[in-house]
Amino acid sequence: MNKYTITCLIIFIFLGPFLFPNATITEMLIFGIVAISTNIMLGYTGMLSFGQALFFGTSAYISGLILLAGFPIFLAIPIATLGSFLISLFVGYFCVKREGLYFICLTFAFNQMFYFIAYVWTEVTGGEDGLVGITRPEFIDTQLSFYVFISILFLTSLYLMYKIITSPLGLIFKLIRENPSRAEAIGYNVRFFKLVSFSIASTFTGLAGSLYVLIHSMVPIDQIHWLKSGDIIFMTLFGGVGNFLGPLIGVVGYIWLSDTFSIIWARWPLIMGVIFAIIVLYFRGGVSELLENLIKKCQFYFKKNKDEKYIKN
Repeated sequence: MNKYTITCLIIFIFLGPFLFPNATITEMLIFGIVAISTNIMLGYTGMLSFGQALFFGTSAYISGLILLAGFPIFLAIPIATLGSFLISLFVGYFCVKREGLYFICLTFAFNQMFYFIAYVWTEVTGGEDGLVGITRPEFIDTQLSFYVFISILFLTSLYLMYKIITSPLGLIFKLIRENPSRAEAIGYNVRFFKLVSFSIASTFTGLAGSLYVLIHSMVPIDQIHWLKSGDIIFMTLFGGVGNFLGPLIGVVGYIWLSDTFSIIWARWPLIMGVIFAIIVLYFRGGVSELLENLIKKCQFYFKKNKDEKYIKN
């Protein structure tokens, strides 16, 4: 990330509460963690998973149950995140043995398995009514304090994920994405590193899930459904895979567009589908690629005008 990107990110965080309702901007930051972490697995390692809602929803349930039991939030968040990590090792162990369509189907199957457990285990999860009655701690009871709390965790997660991507581990992920056979030929255990990438993405997704429960003081059952996994993939692709902050742009655009279109038209998913199709067909790098191209054209235009003025003078 260059200094201009960091500046834009900080400006967005400061202006966010003035541009969007508090619940909306907080949700954007939380799903920003999810989409950027998913990009580590999808954009940098080349694994498409339809099971990320499994970790998001499960972590939300764990965090919610711990808070309902009266334990502090600083215990609920680490335990829920650790729970996501352990589940990711179990699920990932079986999923990374397969590639392509089979990997996708396995992640989907595990997602639906956990969804069914949450749906029928009503004594613990609340079933289709969700887990309700969760309250925020007093120190984040106000909108401002809650937003600051989420922003700090968002920036911390962003920093950690950026360090992972720019480390030698991140280079191994890219090598596996580009040519897994060559990576294996030079001595890397491809399955192991795929499991590492899968676990990193799922653990940060779990962290986000443990925070999501604080927005509406409940855990809806749909947060663990495979359709939520589809939303996560949509956000990531919409923003741009392979670009570190691209998915964050996708999250902001998706949530803002869905909130706007849902008020205007009841069949708003049709509009979102058309937008997604255009992005996939004509902007393979997502919105971030479109913005980068526009910036380059503007820079070229201004440089050209400046050179022409210099020649005339």
